Amino acid sequence: MKKSIKNLFFKNLKAIVAVAMISFFSVSNSRAQETKGQTMVSSETVTATVVQVNQKTREVTIKTKDGKEHSFIAGDNVKNLAQVKKGDIITAVYTEAIAYEVREHGTTGVQTTTAVAAAKPGEKPAGAVAQQTTVTVLITAIDPKVPTVTFMGPRGNKETIKVRDPKNLNGVKVGDKVDITYTEALAMKVDEAPKK
Repeated sequence: MKKSIKNLFFKNLKAIVAVAMISFFSVSNSRAQETKGQTMVSSETVTATVVQVNQKTREVTIKTKDGKEHSFIAGDNVKNLAQVKKGDIITAVYTEAIAYEVREHGTTGVQTTTAVAAAKPGEKPAGAVAQQTTVTVLITAIDPKVPTVTFMGPRGNKETIKVRDPKNLNGVKVGDKVDITYTEALAMKVDEAPKK
């Protein structure tokens, strides 16, 4: 699985870096000069109620807030399915963040870290998985008249992007490195049905 995620990442690396650089050079000038970076975070929470659990087939049926029912088979990685009962509430939170930081020193490259956590045996099912990838690119050219920035990625690929506000180039120079960190995480938990 790690290999397929890594392959998918590298297939989309050029697009990710281009979008990140465009976003970076679109931040306000005072923010860019003050910290030479920015972080943007987005999170979505979804809840559903357990309608039925078949422990033998591992089929779970849930109902979302809009009244729709969905069924799925809980895989073997769900260790505490026996703890799930009708009426329990499942909460899933998906979060993604992208952060940028301009710095003068260092090398280009890619670093990926993955973390996984799960509930202890006997507890209600819960778990989380997160992956964080940092790509460091080198600014190779700046054209303030157009305005554009050209950068080179860790594999030697070059990309030129248009800068929305030329003022955001203040304090940024050829030779600077830009760390672009993309993080995504999914956390799920099951809570007991509310007491009536």
